[in-house]
Amino acid sequence: MLALSFPPMPFPLTILSFVSLIPLLLVLERRSGLASINKAMYLFAFIFCLFTIYWVGSWQSEADPFLMIAGTVLLFFNPLLFLIPSTLYYLARKVLNQNAALFLMPFFWITYEYLYTLTDLSFPWLNIGHGLANFNIFIQAADIIGAMGLSGVVVLINILIYLSIKFRRESTSKFLLIAGSVLIIFGLFISYGLIQQEGRKSGSAKVKVGIIQPDINPWDKWEVGGLNEFLNLYLELSDQAVSKGAKIIVWPETALPVYLFSGNYPFAVDRIYDFIETKKVYLLTGIPYINYYFDEKNMPEDVKYSKAGNYYYTSYNGIVLLSPYTKDLQKYGKMKLVPLGERVPFADKLPFLADLLKWGVGLSGWNVGKDTSVFKVNLKDIDENKSGYSVKIGPLVCYESVYEQFVTEFVNKDANLISVVTNDSWYGKSSGPYQHKEFAVLRAVENRRSVIRCANGGISCVINQSGITEAETRLFAKNVLVADVSLNEEKTFYTKHPYILTGISSVISFWIFGINILIWLKKKMKL
Repeated sequence: MLALSFPPMPFPLTILSFVSLIPLLLVLERRSGLASINKAMYLFAFIFCLFTIYWVGSWQSEADPFLMIAGTVLLFFNPLLFLIPSTLYYLARKVLNQNAALFLMPFFWITYEYLYTLTDLSFPWLNIGHGLANFNIFIQAADIIGAMGLSGVVVLINILIYLSIKFRRESTSKFLLIAGSVLIIFGLFISYGLIQQEGRKSGSAKVKVGIIQPDINPWDKWEVGGLNEFLNLYLELSDQAVSKGAKIIVWPETALPVYLFSGNYPFAVDRIYDFIETKKVYLLTGIPYINYYFDEKNMPEDVKYSKAGNYYYTSYNGIVLLSPYTKDLQKYGKMKLVPLGERVPFADKLPFLADLLKWGVGLSGWNVGKDTSVFKVNLKDIDENKSGYSVKIGPLVCYESVYEQFVTEFVNKDANLISVVTNDSWYGKSSGPYQHKEFAVLRAVENRRSVIRCANGGISCVINQSGITEAETRLFAKNVLVADVSLNEEKTFYTKHPYILTGISSVISFWIFGINILIWLKKKMKL
């Protein structure tokens, strides 16, 4: 039921998330030992993962075998993280009564989802709150509590419904109290959603953006050659966007599969600048970029060495903003890298792993970006109306849009628009591209920022500040999407305080864990 509540399933099935944990809660309550409880949780989580992230291995004829192996490993590893809330529930039950332990479960669940955003192994794709992306009116409260907070609310509602069923025959008063609590929670969230939706219908400053979806085969793209052919396609589609009034052109992740600004491709760079200078448009593009180092005293710790070229370097899966009025690049290097897909976990601590685990298209060795950046576009330079307002873009690369707290860092640096460049074509017409697109809806609502997604083969789209998709493309089609995108300067409660709920949940979880440690130590001392 929980898997069916996730995208790409349509809205009515989203409601299943509010009752999908009830069978699990029944099983957990009937079991006493930690091993028994965790076996049940692992089985639950494995089935959930199997039906939601089955696509991670790609499973296409062109897919790299290592990618398939990584996808298989994830299916078995991911459910292990679900043992965090079940273990904490078991520990709480040892020091509190059964119902008290149940009511702490939402905090334990939020703790698990937060902990999963940490370390090189993070893959916080299946936060329960993400599954509510299609329930637009309910998720409006994400601007206060974020998607993780929504996860906690979903768990709480499951617990309340479970207890109402449990007390239905034992106590009418308890049943009515608990059932009434469920209705009150839903009423509050729906009412808040209606108020927010109605209050955000008014217009705001806008910029016309042209999103280019070239639909290039992701496997063939990394073969040697083809740069001019790709560039011809991008410029042709960009010209169509400019003819429709676009002021900012967006190309997808790793749009051109070369280190374009390394000094080795002057002809291609000149063609791009000729285009944006002639058309008077800005270009935001995903691009690999490289930094060379020749002074051993001034090298970063994560520098790599090329035996073939005898030089040190760092390379990034990044984004650059090109201006028609200067050759200075605004650059950002991706900071949240996909485990095994873009970076070998803990490669900085165990360097031999980076050489051992490297898959075919050569994407498993990027450096981690150093800091968040906000790109600035002064529309006064390119807008004939001389409006004078600035577009401040928070640039995200692909998978980074899954990290809700991370996205707030860009908005807190005054980004008034969020962009996502991605390439979901690796995964075919599976659930993956649809899930990735819908999760961006939560980022829009949490921060009240429009989100523009530019995907190589789709889904490219424009999502407004209320989380409503105003325009989108189909998967695997060459397309040009031009739309007016609203800008917003306000900062939500969640944007300003993204760690309050996770902090409270973590304190409660570590308190329960600490009490059990103290009890264990006390018993040991008596012995």
